Amino acid sequence: MVIKKGRIRIGNQTFFSTVSISEPFRYAVVNSFDAFEWFPDLKVSGAGWTEGDLGKKTRALIKKIANDHDIALSVHLPWTANPLKKESYDTILRNAEFALDIGACLVNIHFFADEGAQAFVQAISHLIELLSANAIRLSIENVPATGPAAFNILFEHLRNTELDTSCVGMCLDLGHANLCKETLNDYLGYVDILGPQVPIIHLHVHENYGDRDSHLTIFTGPAGKDPSGIAGLLERLEKRGFSGAIIMEQWPQPPSLLNEARNRLVDMLKDAF
Repeated sequence: MVIKKGRIRIGNQTFFSTVSISEPFRYAVVNSFDAFEWFPDLKVSGAGWTEGDLGKKTRALIKKIANDHDIALSVHLPWTANPLKKESYDTILRNAEFALDIGACLVNIHFFADEGAQAFVQAISHLIELLSANAIRLSIENVPATGPAAFNILFEHLRNTELDTSCVGMCLDLGHANLCKETLNDYLGYVDILGPQVPIIHLHVHENYGDRDSHLTIFTGPAGKDPSGIAGLLERLEKRGFSGAIIMEQWPQPPSLLNEARNRLVDMLKDAF
């Protein structure tokens, strides 16, 4: 499934602590979310799951359900899948295969900047080729340690490579931008530093108070009292021509907080777009 230009979808994500892997997906279907992200996130404690827990029949069923309900799927690579390390190679390929099997339109990977932008681009070159050949987009996500200047450099390198990078863009993680030392408690400042060569194609939304990566449901943190930051973000996304999915990265209690956040975002999108 391809997200048409100008289309913005809102969805939720799997969560390591749910009773079953598919519980958040069932919730998305029942509550008419039009995007969903699968995040294989196996904890040291044994909580969570890996792509190997979902066999071929289950993958085919996920694809059918998503198509029947017009849900755009994405796959978030495990946060430990560092392409700079050879031991992550098989994990990345297995999850790319999982994305193909379920008909995902996007794969998300964290930006590992330890060895610089050029080394990271080289490390993901095979993944870019594999995904682009199958019309799947690759989004590269900011973590708290990566500032906007690093992304400007990264996408300059991507522009200068011989790879087909038309399918590659940034996943803007709102909570991580808010924790970045350069823009602490100022995620709008983070976005404003991003150059025009950085296409934002995917969004992870959650809140915090600048103290830790608490993944609060949007509008239950600072934006609950003052939503002007979210309004400013949507205005900036509109100017950048954003098309893609807005993924809420949590499984709150009660889960109905996801519906409330989605409905409020929909209303705000009408004003901004």
